[in-house]
Amino acid sequence: MRRYLAQRLVQAVLVLWAAFTLSFAVLYLLPGDPVSIMAAGGGETSSVGPGQLAELRRTYGLDRPVAEQYGSRLWHALHGDFGTSVQSGDHVTRMIAESLPATLQLTSGALLLALILGAGVALLATYTRSRWLRQTLLSLPALGVSAPTFLVGLVLVQIVSFRWGLLPAVGNEGFESLILPVITLALPTGAILAQVFAKSLRTTLAEPYVETALAKGAGRARVHFRHAARNASIPPLTVVGMLVGNLLAGSVVVETVFSRTGVGRLTAMAVSAQDIPVVQGLVVFGALAFVLANLAVDLICPLLDPRITTSVAVAR
Repeated sequence: MRRYLAQRLVQAVLVLWAAFTLSFAVLYLLPGDPVSIMAAGGGETSSVGPGQLAELRRTYGLDRPVAEQYGSRLWHALHGDFGTSVQSGDHVTRMIAESLPATLQLTSGALLLALILGAGVALLATYTRSRWLRQTLLSLPALGVSAPTFLVGLVLVQIVSFRWGLLPAVGNEGFESLILPVITLALPTGAILAQVFAKSLRTTLAEPYVETALAKGAGRARVHFRHAARNASIPPLTVVGMLVGNLLAGSVVVETVFSRTGVGRLTAMAVSAQDIPVVQGLVVFGALAFVLANLAVDLICPLLDPRITTSVAVAR
């Protein structure tokens, strides 16, 4: 288990380093002057004089050699410092920290709802003996995946908020304002989980041990919901770690549609204003969230199937 954990930690560090390096290359080294881009803020640079541009280059260290810039930014990033925002002058780390609680509420609620919906649909679809119900349930995930997130959000706002007046359409005030954004963000994630879990369950139910358990007198419900469901949970659990990135990406759209503050809204504003330090900080933060989620999955999977750590040891 120690070797397994050490290997996963090394992979996590490499992913974070790669995210920082690629974001540095894309934002600072591609053709074009990053200082002029930041000074323009999406507009014209004619109002910014050469002296001001030179001062910005000195402030952000862009007048130094590339290797020195990279080493300095990497060193500061290791200490949680990604510089200051060009637009507001605030520290990037502080801006992300202030936006994080609202996004955590949204994404954690969406993930919980997605797990409930995805597992419920998959379990019921593979357990029922009704052919039409099984086909109906198995067709729902494809519909959920194909529906654009922004369209689902707009439809919910139009019907639930404007027509029925049941829930607020925008804002961050109270639990009620969280319901529609959570549903909007959870539907595509739950649909993907339902597809993966249903396929894994069908494969598991075809294993010889299932027929053996039934032949020995075990109840169908017990075999299905206890034994088969546990053995079939590894693939969807692995997918959960991958879907954290989708939830963060989806939060950009959802927080914009519902006018919520959070990391997603901050990302949209930073990209629109071409605020390069904030964009790089958000890229690394997204990579960190992805790494932590997958690390948690890597630690949970051996608890469900100890053969995972054994296979890693044998491979080495």
